[in-house]
Amino acid sequence: MTRRSAATEATQPSPGAPRPRLVAVGGGKGGVGKTFLSANLAIALARAGYRVIAIDTDVEGPNLHTLVGVKNPARTLADFIAGRETNLLRLIVATPTDNLGLIAATQGNLAGAAPEAQRRADLLAALRRLPCDFVIVDCGAGAHAATLDYFLVSDDGLIVVHPEPTSVENAYTFVRAAFYRRMQAALQKHDVRALVREAMDQRNARGIKTPLDLLREVEQMDPEEGQRFVETMRRFRPRVVVNEVATAEDVKLGFSIASVCRRFFGIDADYIGYLNRDPAVREAVKQRRALLDIAPNGDAAVYLRRIARKLAEGVPLPSAEEAAS
Repeated sequence: MTRRSAATEATQPSPGAPRPRLVAVGGGKGGVGKTFLSANLAIALARAGYRVIAIDTDVEGPNLHTLVGVKNPARTLADFIAGRETNLLRLIVATPTDNLGLIAATQGNLAGAAPEAQRRADLLAALRRLPCDFVIVDCGAGAHAATLDYFLVSDDGLIVVHPEPTSVENAYTFVRAAFYRRMQAALQKHDVRALVREAMDQRNARGIKTPLDLLREVEQMDPEEGQRFVETMRRFRPRVVVNEVATAEDVKLGFSIASVCRRFFGIDADYIGYLNRDPAVREAVKQRRALLDIAPNGDAAVYLRRIARKLAEGVPLPSAEEAAS
């Protein structure tokens, strides 16, 4: 997928074609570097030879187009949300990076920016049909239903954390909210789903504070649903990235978050890596260029490529015929 084919020649994949791997980048708090990580992971994977499409789902504060070097995209996700365009392929625009296409989120309707539930479902289904190897989904801040749905449908859900108390606190809130929303979809019986809704209120009368507390309540109410709860819990495995690391304690933060998720939530979070605090990051943003161009041998770029390689484990590079299509 060259720049031209990513934007203008993409076609529906043939029946039985492999689905792209969806990587959602979230984390709850704004300003922790979600969009920066989304853009540079997309660029790193594209330069490694993968066909990549990056999509900005933050329709209320879109920035992904800027960080991948696109100034004024003519077509955006807002057209899909408003129903002006039903084919997601027509929204892909070229970027300066070969193998990387972009679906931007600019020019939205501020009176009703977020897509309704059915339109979200249509979008998520369409992402699975895109003719590429990776779809990088840049999620908005917070734990709104739309953000959680984008995160939960992904194959890899990355939670970006900044080494400061407010970011860590919001990350735990995000994990908890995402987990409960997944449970609402997975559990089948009305009374058990009602219990999950009750537990989402942190001041609920039952005193349910964590997923483990909820599990105990579900098992008492319905052992069969309790088993389904355990199976769903086992499959929920968010991956943590700590951004702007400056000290050894900052590096350890990812391990601490994974430990807390395991001990108190019963959730196995995977600490996938960190990025050093680096002045080249700010310079890359100012210049609308990839960090890999500004400081390709700097620590932040090295660790970013390492995270990209972990995401690409088990994903074969496209053949020459696929790459040219």
